[in-house]
Amino acid sequence: MKTADALFLSQGSGGAMNAADIVVSLLILGIIVVSLLSNVVVLICFLYNSEIRRQVPGLFILNLTFCNLLQSVSNMPLTLVGLVTSGHPGGSGFCQIVGFLDTFLTTNSMLSMAALSIDRWVAVVFPLSYHSRIRHRDALIVLGYTWIHSICFSTVATCSSWLGYNHLYASCTLCNVRAKTAGKQFIVFTVALHCLTFLLTLIVMCVTYLKVLKVARSHCKRIDVITMQTLVLLVDIHPSVRQKCLEEQKQRRQRATNKISTFIGTFVICFTPYVITRIVELFSPGPINPHWGVFSKCLAYSKAASDPFVYSLLRHQYRKTCNLLANKILKRSPLNSSSFRVENKARTTAVTPTQPSISNHQLTNHSPNEGKHI
Repeated sequence: MKTADALFLSQGSGGAMNAADIVVSLLILGIIVVSLLSNVVVLICFLYNSEIRRQVPGLFILNLTFCNLLQSVSNMPLTLVGLVTSGHPGGSGFCQIVGFLDTFLTTNSMLSMAALSIDRWVAVVFPLSYHSRIRHRDALIVLGYTWIHSICFSTVATCSSWLGYNHLYASCTLCNVRAKTAGKQFIVFTVALHCLTFLLTLIVMCVTYLKVLKVARSHCKRIDVITMQTLVLLVDIHPSVRQKCLEEQKQRRQRATNKISTFIGTFVICFTPYVITRIVELFSPGPINPHWGVFSKCLAYSKAASDPFVYSLLRHQYRKTCNLLANKILKRSPLNSSSFRVENKARTTAVTPTQPSISNHQLTNHSPNEGKHI
């Protein structure tokens, strides 16, 4: 690793590395800004909307948001300083604290994603018994495990003096140079850390979300049958309406697949390069290109910027809360809220009297609402 550090420093003094430093620094700066703004918006929505606070997934999202915010104000800025100055940001003790946070926050955020996938699996596969299976007490127990799991690994690394400034990633994290005397102990610790966090989370997400996708597809098939039966019965339906129903049917089939692909895909894209680089670093006889090391760390940081959109801000409740907050800031909340109540009241009065004799056409109009837990 001394050779790798020397390579990093030697390339840092050249023009090519300076250009790469500028690009990566701008990338990290953009990630910091997006992560701070998006996670703060999620936190505000959680505090403002009591309905979100009452839901069990809100606790997991709150924990994930807390990890992302803390990482955005601690680890990311120091990595940016390390790239700009090409040196060690702060003293050894300070760097160990930051390294502790790096291990803790990354592990905790991964396990929070696994908890969210389990929650959505129960909500979709067991919708009738969801509230009895997943309660706030159960969510707090799961969150307690994620914190204990993360603190244990971070504490072991700190007590063993395996944390320090790693030039390969330009950040305070697990450092092979400091753990050189540990030998196999550090290797076992690093492999166990990534197997019990990254690999475990990936397996849980794949198993749960694939089961969710299976249930969602079965719902879509049932809805498609009802839609086709309705279109056959309504012989006088306008061709444009028929075409719109068929297009909605196609979009409904793709919706669950796209969401699940986003959940798993962002996790794999952001964390896999960094974890693989960590494992290769243990057994590689030669140095790893510092450009790749810093880039893989940037990808891991980018998960903190994408999580608010993947898990929160693109969902209906959060979009609705954001609109209400924006209208309130722009002094338009009384008008919009009153119109919103009038619209809801009109819909209620229009639907309630005819609810017992609902037709197939009405059923197909309401069918896209199924699978909202996905």
